[in-house]
Amino acid sequence: MTKDLPSGEMAIDTITGYQFRPSDMHIADRVPGISAFMRCRNGADFVESTIRSHIGFYDEIVVVYNQCTDATPDILARLMQEFGPKLRVYHYTDRVQPLGSQGHATEAGDSPESMVNYSNFVLAQTRHRIVVKLDDDHYAIPSEVAALVSDLRSGKADARFQHCFSGFNIARDQDGTLGIPAFDPVVGGGDHGYFHVSEDTRFFHDKRFERFGRGPLKRRFAGFFYWHLKYLKAGQGFKNYELNDNPDSRFARKKVQFEKSGLLSLPEACAALTPGLVDRFAALLSEKSRLKFDRDTQAGPMFAGQSLTDALDRLCPDWTSVPRLGRRAED
Repeated sequence: MTKDLPSGEMAIDTITGYQFRPSDMHIADRVPGISAFMRCRNGADFVESTIRSHIGFYDEIVVVYNQCTDATPDILARLMQEFGPKLRVYHYTDRVQPLGSQGHATEAGDSPESMVNYSNFVLAQTRHRIVVKLDDDHYAIPSEVAALVSDLRSGKADARFQHCFSGFNIARDQDGTLGIPAFDPVVGGGDHGYFHVSEDTRFFHDKRFERFGRGPLKRRFAGFFYWHLKYLKAGQGFKNYELNDNPDSRFARKKVQFEKSGLLSLPEACAALTPGLVDRFAALLSEKSRLKFDRDTQAGPMFAGQSLTDALDRLCPDWTSVPRLGRRAED
């Protein structure tokens, strides 16, 4: 069903009781180009900045929101009218069990309440042959995204790989100064990447999270493509995990770590990531270790000893206009 809107405006599709089937991916019907897809729950802090910083690079962005109690639906409805068919929005109405909860661990992967089923629904709505997953707190580094997107469109980027990317986490100390959390400086160890879609490239159930299956694709690290703004959100990005009801969640432990963690400067964070001999050896033994090694090796050269604000100025000149990033905002 759809939400009624004034004449001439685009409608938001409402989805209830959906159960994913691999055939829903419509592989044979996909057209050349690049789709981004995003799951969104209470993303009002940064979802607009995320969409605006990425939409120029893709043929479409598909956003599906769930259990929002903030302004996310209104923001998405407004952006839909601005961007037209390039931004497609759905409301997934079933309650999705939060990651880290017992409900997620026990919910079947094809249940409408499963994060796996929800994620596969979002992925299945994309229409292009190359796809990338975004989160609602990814603020793009335009030059880096543009370079890989160009290679993907021209065929220069090898289609046998998922081209993975990462981002530095940004937080504020009590004085409002921006920095990098010492306990968690970077995000992205192979879970975000551009890939050619097949029926094998979909999400599967794991008691800990929604596991992405790549089929025959190998992973290759492509670079640092965004700033991760989760820790600048209201509640430092932990509200959606429903920690009061899930005190044993691994995210409850991560929240404690964050609250105890100090902040590093960007050069300090890059230095802390510098691989050692053990890391070099591990990179020879597994793809996952190789990805981490390549990621950590590239951090220092990319940011070249710059302060965080200098790097933001160089790579994202409009960053000061982003709420909670460009100014301190109280929860």
